[in-house]
Amino acid sequence: MPHFIIHCSKQIVEQKSPEDIMQKVYDVAEATRLFLPEEIKVRINPFEYYNTGNTSDDFIHVFANIMEGRNTEQKANLSKQVVKELKAMLPEVPIISMNIRDFEKATYCNKEMV
Repeated sequence: MPHFIIHCSKQIVEQKSPEDIMQKVYDVAEATRLFLPEEIKVRINPFEYYNTGNTSDDFIHVFANIMEGRNTEQKANLSKQVVKELKAMLPEVPIISMNIRDFEKATYCNKEMV
């Protein structure tokens, strides 16, 4: 935990390497000090087929799935920092966004817990 899943148009990974994009998201998440560095997970899914408002405009959207317990201000700052850094990295991309979803501790399970 946390998991950062990046969805983007495939043209994004032709402009910047997937590794660079994932590293940027990782670095921002680590810099917030909300997570242990070794627990931050980032992956990217470039899409060849998509529709953005009935256009084929490039896009990048980050879904963050984090354990509950952070306040709204912390989560808003995380979103703003990620979007800010991606905007600086990919200034020509018209759609850059992020949202955060909380996992419930009570219902979360991983293999170490069973």
